[in-house]
Amino acid sequence: MWRYLDGPHARPFAVLAACIMLLALVDGDNGRFLSAATAYSTLQTFATISLVTLGLGLTMMIREFDLSVVGMYGMAGCIAVLTGTHYPWFGLWFALAVGLIAGIVQGFIIVRLHLASVGVTLGGLLVFIGIAFVLTESRSLPYDNLGVALLLNERVGGIFSIRGIVALVFFAGAAAIFAWTRLGRDIIAIGSDRRAAMTTGVKVDTLIIGIFAFSGLCAALSGVLLSYSLASASPAGLSDVIAPAAAGAILGGVSLGGGSGRPLGIAAGALTLAVLRSGLNAVGAPPFVNDITMGAVLLTVAVLDGPYLARRLIEARRWARRALGA
Repeated sequence: MWRYLDGPHARPFAVLAACIMLLALVDGDNGRFLSAATAYSTLQTFATISLVTLGLGLTMMIREFDLSVVGMYGMAGCIAVLTGTHYPWFGLWFALAVGLIAGIVQGFIIVRLHLASVGVTLGGLLVFIGIAFVLTESRSLPYDNLGVALLLNERVGGIFSIRGIVALVFFAGAAAIFAWTRLGRDIIAIGSDRRAAMTTGVKVDTLIIGIFAFSGLCAALSGVLLSYSLASASPAGLSDVIAPAAAGAILGGVSLGGGSGRPLGIAAGALTLAVLRSGLNAVGAPPFVNDITMGAVLLTVAVLDGPYLARRLIEARRWARRALGA
């Protein structure tokens, strides 16, 4: 049945639906999973990881990997808390500017010096985490503007929060740009065959820098929204971010080999992880079960999707080489 779905674009939604149905069956008649409280918790979790997943996923589409999103996620939250107590918008825009500039700098280093993105962004990760520890003096920073925290966590329609709505709007915008402009095709082309994409007129270096800038922006926005909503910022626990972000992107149809994926698929992948986490908590599963389940789902998708994705990448690269020959 897997192959009858519409390629990799529909599969993330099939996985999401399967997880929801499975958790509903496990919950039985208790009604804890299929409740407004669990839906709200799920969308809060989605808001936390989805934007980081989006930025990381786009770098994976072009056959790169941005490890620095973890450090930027934590550093941006600390910057916003320190600078935005009295003027939250200033803290937000300042942190976003830092994320954008950091992404541009890393992208520039990668394309101009022809360095591996993993090495460059690993350096960025360590620098950003170090700066976060310096800014916070290795402690948790309180955010005294509780009005902002209450606003971001306020329920809208019973299950949404302002923070969750921001993430959904961001994904909708990214999906629209990806679907209705040349940008989406160019990203897929770079991931499939960079040399062929360059020959057909794609500004490869500029686009790579832009994607790393967008990745930094997404990580910064996610960190600011979380810190504001929790009314605190801390550089601790950042290692818990990269695994869900990468897993969400892969569940969303993004290949580590590049040339595959869509923003809506990434959203479905991130939502799948959020559903698993909130659903397992709702049915009373021990915390370690979440990691086991996430790993099992990810492995299953990789096994089922591998042959189809391999064929798709071969076809994409053949198309790119034909374009190069033309």
